[in-house]
Amino acid sequence: MSGYGFHPLTLGVRFVLELVALMCFGLWAWVTAPAPLQYVFVVAVPLVAAVLWGVFATPGDASRSGGTVIATPGLLRLLLELAVFFGSAAALYATDFRTPAVMLAGVLVMHHLLSWDRVLWLLRH
Repeated sequence: MSGYGFHPLTLGVRFVLELVALMCFGLWAWVTAPAPLQYVFVVAVPLVAAVLWGVFATPGDASRSGGTVIATPGLLRLLLELAVFFGSAAALYATDFRTPAVMLAGVLVMHHLLSWDRVLWLLRH
């Protein structure tokens, strides 16, 4: 596969955005969890997001290894990705980091618009 959505640079940016998403979920968990459970939540919430991200994949997705644990239709995978990415921006917003949250959402919109070929690939599979 070729195209911007599958370009190594774009995939590198996406990987960084994935790490940012996990950090946003961790920050949200830390801020919202009751004090005795903060340490558990700050690990558990990003871990759940990472497991969902890694387990549910569309077979043959060249932006990943192409393999999958649970074969997932492209539309469902796209919805999962949007939920994780934009959910992380919402989590950041909920922790009163509003300007960075809006900036992150803008970067995510731009990334997905530029990766239109991958989005279309997911919708077809």
